[in-house]
Amino acid sequence: MKKSVLFLSAAAMLLAASCQSFKKGDGGLEYNLVDDVAKEKAVAGDFLSVDLTIRSDKNDSLLNSTYDLGLPQIVNIAPDSIPGAYKGDYNSMFKFLGEGDSAVFKLNMDTMAAKTGQPKPEFADKFVTFTVKVRKHFKKGQLTDSALYAEIDGYFKGELEGLKKAEEGKISKYVADKKLEPKKTASGLQYVVTEEGKGAKPVLGDTVVVNYTGMLTNGTVFDSSIKENAIKAKLPMDPMRTFEPLKFSIGNQPVIQGWTEGLLLFGKGTKATLIIPSSLAYGDRPAGQKIPPYAPLIFDVELVDVIKGQGVAPAPAMPGMGAPTVTEPTN
Repeated sequence: MKKSVLFLSAAAMLLAASCQSFKKGDGGLEYNLVDDVAKEKAVAGDFLSVDLTIRSDKNDSLLNSTYDLGLPQIVNIAPDSIPGAYKGDYNSMFKFLGEGDSAVFKLNMDTMAAKTGQPKPEFADKFVTFTVKVRKHFKKGQLTDSALYAEIDGYFKGELEGLKKAEEGKISKYVADKKLEPKKTASGLQYVVTEEGKGAKPVLGDTVVVNYTGMLTNGTVFDSSIKENAIKAKLPMDPMRTFEPLKFSIGNQPVIQGWTEGLLLFGKGTKATLIIPSSLAYGDRPAGQKIPPYAPLIFDVELVDVIKGQGVAPAPAMPGMGAPTVTEPTN
Protein backbone atom coordinates (compact mmCIF):
# COMPACT_ATOMS: atom_id res chain seq x y z
CA MET A 1 0.00 0.00 0.00
CA LYS A 2 1.08 3.54 -0.61
CA LYS A 3 2.41 5.50 2.38
CA SER A 4 -0.27 8.19 2.22
CA VAL A 5 -2.98 5.53 2.10
CA LEU A 6 -1.47 3.86 5.16
CA PHE A 7 -1.45 7.17 7.01
CA LEU A 8 -5.04 7.92 6.10
CA SER A 9 -6.07 4.40 7.11
CA ALA A 10 -4.44 4.99 10.47
CA ALA A 11 -6.37 8.26 10.83
CA ALA A 12 -9.60 6.45 9.93
CA MET A 13 -8.91 3.75 12.52
CA LEU A 14 -8.18 6.42 15.11
CA LEU A 15 -11.49 8.10 14.34
CA ALA A 16 -13.35 4.79 14.47
CA ALA A 17 -11.78 3.90 17.81
CA SER A 18 -13.09 7.12 19.31
CA CYS A 19 -16.68 6.99 18.14
CA GLN A 20 -18.19 5.40 21.22
CA SER A 21 -16.39 7.29 23.96
CA PHE A 22 -16.46 11.06 23.57
CA LYS A 23 -16.28 13.16 26.71
CA LYS A 24 -17.78 16.62 27.00
CA GLY A 25 -15.55 19.58 27.73
CA ASP A 26 -15.94 23.33 28.06
CA GLY A 27 -17.73 25.26 25.35
CA GLY A 28 -19.41 22.20 23.88
CA LEU A 29 -16.05 20.67 22.90
CA GLU A 30 -16.21 16.88 22.71
CA TYR A 31 -13.05 14.79 22.85
CA ASN A 32 -11.59 11.32 23.15
CA LEU A 33 -7.96 10.77 24.10
CA VAL A 34 -7.28 7.59 22.15
CA ASP A 35 -3.59 7.42 23.15
CA ASP A 36 -2.94 9.32 26.38
CA VAL A 37 0.73 8.53 27.01
CA ALA A 38 2.54 11.85 27.41
CA LYS A 39 3.51 12.80 30.95
CA GLU A 40 3.83 16.46 29.97
CA LYS A 41 1.03 18.19 28.08
CA ALA A 42 1.39 21.30 25.96
CA VAL A 43 1.07 24.69 27.64
CA ALA A 44 1.03 28.25 26.34
CA GLY A 45 4.24 29.04 24.48
CA ASP A 46 4.87 25.45 23.43
CA PHE A 47 4.63 24.06 19.89
CA LEU A 48 3.38 20.68 18.70
CA SER A 49 4.21 18.88 15.47
CA VAL A 50 1.00 17.06 14.53
CA ASP A 51 -0.56 14.94 11.83
CA LEU A 52 -4.23 15.78 11.51
CA THR A 53 -7.34 15.47 9.42
CA ILE A 54 -10.25 17.91 9.53
CA ARG A 55 -13.75 16.75 8.62
CA SER A 56 -17.15 18.42 8.51
CA ASP A 57 -20.25 16.74 9.92
CA LYS A 58 -22.06 17.88 6.77
CA ASN A 59 -21.77 14.89 4.39
CA ASP A 60 -18.74 13.72 6.40
CA SER A 61 -16.54 15.67 3.98
CA LEU A 62 -12.75 15.87 4.35
CA LEU A 63 -11.73 19.52 4.60
CA ASN A 64 -7.99 19.19 5.07
CA SER A 65 -5.30 16.65 5.81
CA THR A 66 -1.60 16.93 6.55
CA TYR A 67 -1.20 13.49 5.01
CA ASP A 68 -1.78 14.99 1.56
CA LEU A 69 1.40 17.05 1.86
CA GLY A 70 3.38 14.42 3.73
CA LEU A 71 4.42 17.03 6.30
CA PRO A 72 3.16 17.65 9.83
CA GLN A 73 1.55 20.90 10.90
CA ILE A 74 3.32 22.98 13.52
CA VAL A 75 0.82 24.27 16.09
CA ASN A 76 1.60 27.12 18.48
CA ILE A 77 -0.16 26.87 21.83
CA ALA A 78 -1.43 30.39 22.43
CA PRO A 79 -2.26 31.89 25.84
CA ASP A 80 -5.91 32.06 26.90
CA SER A 81 -5.64 35.85 27.01
CA ILE A 82 -5.44 36.34 23.25
CA PRO A 83 -8.40 38.22 21.71
CA GLY A 84 -11.23 35.92 20.69
CA ALA A 85 -10.09 32.99 22.83
CA TYR A 86 -12.69 31.02 24.76
CA LYS A 87 -12.87 27.72 26.63
CA GLY A 88 -13.41 24.90 24.18
CA ASP A 89 -11.88 26.68 21.16
CA TYR A 90 -9.35 25.36 18.64
CA ASN A 91 -6.43 26.26 20.88
CA SER A 92 -7.99 24.39 23.81
CA MET A 93 -7.82 21.06 21.98
CA PHE A 94 -4.05 20.92 21.90
CA LYS A 95 -3.65 21.52 25.64
CA PHE A 96 -4.92 17.97 26.16
CA LEU A 97 -1.93 16.62 24.24
CA GLY A 98 1.76 15.87 24.49
CA GLU A 99 4.30 13.86 22.51
CA GLY A 100 2.94 10.48 21.38
CA ASP A 101 -0.68 11.31 22.19
CA SER A 102 -3.52 10.94 19.73
CA ALA A 103 -7.09 12.13 20.02
CA VAL A 104 -10.27 13.07 18.23
CA PHE A 105 -11.94 16.43 18.92
CA LYS A 106 -15.34 17.72 17.86
CA LEU A 107 -15.22 21.52 17.82
CA ASN A 108 -18.66 23.02 18.44
CA MET A 109 -19.57 25.52 15.72
CA ASP A 110 -22.57 26.91 17.63
CA THR A 111 -20.28 27.88 20.51
CA MET A 112 -17.75 29.36 18.11
CA ALA A 113 -20.42 31.54 16.52
CA ALA A 114 -21.80 32.66 19.88
CA LYS A 115 -18.40 33.44 21.42
CA THR A 116 -16.76 35.15 18.45
CA GLY A 117 -19.71 36.74 16.69
CA GLN A 118 -18.64 35.07 13.45
CA PRO A 119 -21.18 33.09 11.40
CA LYS A 120 -20.89 29.33 11.27
CA PRO A 121 -18.99 28.15 8.19
CA GLU A 122 -21.19 26.91 5.38
CA PHE A 123 -19.34 23.59 5.23
CA ALA A 124 -20.42 22.52 8.76
CA ASP A 125 -23.59 21.90 10.74
CA LYS A 126 -22.80 21.55 14.45
CA PHE A 127 -19.28 20.11 14.59
CA VAL A 128 -15.94 20.09 12.82
CA THR A 129 -13.95 16.98 13.72
CA PHE A 130 -10.16 16.99 14.18
CA THR A 131 -8.21 13.73 14.30
CA VAL A 132 -4.80 14.52 15.78
CA LYS A 133 -1.58 12.56 16.31
CA VAL A 134 1.33 14.34 18.01
CA ARG A 135 4.75 13.63 16.54
CA LYS A 136 6.83 15.96 18.68
CA HIS A 137 6.39 18.41 21.56
CA PHE A 138 8.60 21.51 21.56
CA LYS A 139 8.62 22.89 25.10
CA LYS A 140 9.21 26.59 25.65
CA GLY A 141 10.30 26.26 29.27
CA GLN A 142 13.25 28.57 29.87
CA LEU A 143 14.29 28.67 26.21
CA THR A 144 14.56 32.00 24.45
CA ASP A 145 12.26 32.46 21.48
CA SER A 146 15.22 32.29 19.10
CA ALA A 147 16.45 29.00 20.60
CA LEU A 148 12.96 27.47 20.42
CA TYR A 149 12.45 28.58 16.83
CA ALA A 150 15.89 27.22 15.87
CA GLU A 151 14.91 23.83 17.31
CA ILE A 152 11.66 23.81 15.33
CA ASP A 153 13.43 24.98 12.17
CA GLY A 154 15.99 22.18 12.43
CA TYR A 155 13.23 19.62 12.91
CA PHE A 156 11.28 20.87 9.90
CA LYS A 157 14.37 20.88 7.69
CA GLY A 158 14.85 17.24 8.63
CA GLU A 159 11.28 16.47 7.54
CA LEU A 160 11.91 18.21 4.21
CA GLU A 161 15.14 16.29 3.71
CA GLY A 162 13.19 13.07 4.17
CA LEU A 163 10.82 14.07 1.37
CA LYS A 164 13.76 14.97 -0.85
CA LYS A 165 15.43 11.60 -0.33
CA ALA A 166 12.17 9.76 -1.01
CA GLU A 167 11.53 11.40 -4.40
CA GLU A 168 13.58 9.09 -6.62
CA GLY A 169 11.97 6.05 -5.03
CA LYS A 170 8.49 7.45 -5.66
CA ILE A 171 9.25 7.88 -9.36
CA SER A 172 10.78 4.41 -9.69
CA LYS A 173 7.83 2.81 -7.93
CA TYR A 174 5.32 4.64 -10.10
CA VAL A 175 7.07 3.52 -13.29
CA ALA A 176 7.32 -0.07 -12.04
CA ASP A 177 3.72 -0.24 -10.77
CA LYS A 178 2.39 1.09 -14.08
CA LYS A 179 4.74 -1.18 -16.06
CA LEU A 180 5.93 1.80 -18.10
CA GLU A 181 8.95 2.10 -20.38
CA PRO A 182 9.42 5.87 -20.47
CA LYS A 183 11.93 7.84 -22.46
CA LYS A 184 14.08 10.18 -20.41
CA THR A 185 15.66 13.53 -21.21
CA ALA A 186 18.95 14.84 -19.85
CA SER A 187 17.08 17.03 -17.35
CA GLY A 188 15.35 14.04 -15.74
CA LEU A 189 11.96 14.45 -17.43
CA GLN A 190 10.38 11.12 -18.37
CA TYR A 191 7.49 10.61 -20.74
CA VAL A 192 5.40 7.94 -22.42
CA VAL A 193 3.54 8.68 -25.67
CA THR A 194 0.20 6.86 -25.64
CA GLU A 195 -1.02 8.24 -28.97
CA GLU A 196 1.28 9.80 -31.56
CA GLY A 197 0.06 13.04 -33.07
CA LYS A 198 0.53 13.74 -36.74
CA GLY A 199 0.66 17.54 -36.53
CA ALA A 200 3.55 19.96 -36.23
CA LYS A 201 5.59 20.28 -33.05
CA PRO A 202 5.51 23.64 -31.26
CA VAL A 203 8.55 25.85 -30.82
CA LEU A 204 9.16 28.64 -28.32
CA GLY A 205 6.77 31.48 -29.06
CA ASP A 206 3.98 29.24 -30.38
CA THR A 207 0.66 28.98 -28.58
CA VAL A 208 -0.41 25.52 -27.45
CA VAL A 209 -3.84 24.25 -26.42
CA VAL A 210 -3.61 21.42 -23.89
CA ASN A 211 -5.99 19.15 -22.04
CA TYR A 212 -4.45 17.78 -18.86
CA THR A 213 -4.96 15.92 -15.62
CA GLY A 214 -2.29 16.34 -12.93
CA MET A 215 -1.66 13.94 -10.09
CA LEU A 216 0.91 12.80 -7.56
CA THR A 217 2.67 9.45 -7.85
CA ASN A 218 0.22 8.04 -5.27
CA GLY A 219 -2.67 8.78 -7.63
CA THR A 220 -3.99 11.89 -5.85
CA VAL A 221 -5.41 14.18 -8.55
CA PHE A 222 -4.79 17.87 -7.85
CA ASP A 223 -6.11 19.50 -11.04
CA SER A 224 -7.71 18.75 -14.39
CA SER A 225 -8.98 20.71 -17.37
CA ILE A 226 -11.53 17.94 -17.95
CA LYS A 227 -14.70 18.24 -15.87
CA GLU A 228 -15.41 14.50 -15.76
CA ASN A 229 -11.94 13.83 -14.35
CA ALA A 230 -12.30 16.60 -11.78
CA ILE A 231 -15.64 15.21 -10.61
CA LYS A 232 -14.29 11.66 -10.43
CA ALA A 233 -11.38 12.89 -8.31
CA LYS A 234 -13.80 14.85 -6.06
CA LEU A 235 -11.92 18.09 -6.62
CA PRO A 236 -13.51 21.24 -5.17
CA MET A 237 -15.81 22.75 -7.77
CA ASP A 238 -15.51 26.47 -8.44
CA PRO A 239 -18.83 27.54 -10.00
CA MET A 240 -16.96 30.26 -11.91
CA ARG A 241 -14.54 27.84 -13.55
CA THR A 242 -15.01 26.87 -17.17
CA PHE A 243 -13.54 23.47 -17.92
CA GLU A 244 -11.67 23.73 -21.20
CA PRO A 245 -8.17 23.09 -22.57
CA LEU A 246 -5.43 25.37 -21.26
CA LYS A 247 -4.13 27.81 -23.87
CA PHE A 248 -0.77 29.52 -23.41
CA SER A 249 2.27 30.76 -25.29
CA ILE A 250 5.34 28.61 -24.74
CA GLY A 251 8.16 30.73 -23.38
CA ASN A 252 5.96 33.79 -22.86
CA GLN A 253 3.68 32.56 -20.09
CA PRO A 254 4.99 30.86 -16.97
CA VAL A 255 4.33 27.17 -16.53
CA ILE A 256 6.50 24.61 -14.78
CA GLN A 257 9.66 23.76 -16.67
CA GLY A 258 8.65 20.13 -17.12
CA TRP A 259 5.61 21.21 -19.12
CA THR A 260 7.60 23.45 -21.44
CA GLU A 261 10.22 20.80 -22.09
CA GLY A 262 7.68 18.02 -22.53
CA LEU A 263 5.29 19.81 -24.87
CA LEU A 264 8.14 20.81 -27.19
CA LEU A 265 8.64 17.10 -27.86
CA PHE A 266 5.13 16.42 -29.14
CA GLY A 267 3.24 17.06 -32.35
CA LYS A 268 -0.33 18.30 -32.46
CA GLY A 269 -2.73 15.53 -31.48
CA THR A 270 -0.25 13.69 -29.25
CA LYS A 271 -1.46 12.12 -26.02
CA ALA A 272 1.23 11.38 -23.45
CA THR A 273 2.09 10.98 -19.80
CA LEU A 274 4.74 13.30 -18.36
CA ILE A 275 6.67 12.16 -15.28
CA ILE A 276 8.15 15.38 -13.95
CA PRO A 277 10.73 15.47 -11.12
CA SER A 278 10.36 18.24 -8.57
CA SER A 279 13.44 19.98 -10.00
CA LEU A 280 11.33 20.70 -13.10
CA ALA A 281 8.19 21.53 -11.08
CA TYR A 282 7.91 23.25 -7.69
CA GLY A 283 11.12 22.03 -6.05
CA ASP A 284 11.24 22.48 -2.29
CA ARG A 285 8.03 24.55 -2.25
CA PRO A 286 4.53 23.18 -1.66
CA ALA A 287 1.87 24.22 -4.17
CA GLY A 288 -1.64 24.58 -2.80
CA GLN A 289 -2.95 21.97 -0.38
CA LYS A 290 -2.22 18.95 -2.56
CA ILE A 291 1.36 19.24 -3.81
CA PRO A 292 4.05 18.78 -1.14
CA PRO A 293 7.67 19.90 -1.37
CA TYR A 294 9.92 17.68 -3.50
CA ALA A 295 6.90 16.13 -5.20
CA PRO A 296 7.31 14.45 -8.59
CA LEU A 297 4.24 15.20 -10.70
CA ILE A 298 2.40 13.08 -13.24
CA PHE A 299 0.48 14.76 -16.06
CA ASP A 300 -1.68 13.03 -18.63
CA VAL A 301 -1.71 15.55 -21.48
CA GLU A 302 -3.23 15.93 -24.92
CA LEU A 303 -1.78 18.53 -27.28
CA VAL A 304 -5.07 19.64 -28.82
CA ASP A 305 -3.67 22.39 -31.04
CA VAL A 306 -0.51 24.28 -31.98
CA ILE A 307 -0.93 27.88 -33.14
CA LYS A 308 2.19 29.21 -34.77
CA GLY A 309 3.71 32.31 -33.21
CA GLN A 310 3.28 35.82 -34.57
CA GLY A 311 6.97 36.64 -34.55
CA VAL A 312 6.97 37.76 -30.91
CA ALA A 313 10.27 37.00 -29.24
CA PRO A 314 9.85 34.49 -26.41
CA ALA A 315 10.69 35.41 -22.85
CA PRO A 316 14.17 34.51 -21.57
CA ALA A 317 14.42 30.76 -21.25
CA MET A 318 14.58 29.11 -17.87
CA PRO A 319 17.65 26.91 -17.26
CA GLY A 320 17.38 23.73 -19.29
CA MET A 321 14.54 25.05 -21.45
CA GLY A 322 16.34 24.41 -24.71
CA ALA A 323 15.79 21.46 -26.99
CA PRO A 324 15.83 18.35 -24.77
CA THR A 325 18.14 15.41 -25.32
CA VAL A 326 16.25 12.11 -25.27
CA THR A 327 17.66 8.79 -24.10
CA GLU A 328 16.29 5.32 -24.66
CA PRO A 329 13.55 3.88 -22.41
CA THR A 330 14.63 3.20 -18.84
CA ASN A 331 13.86 0.02 -16.96
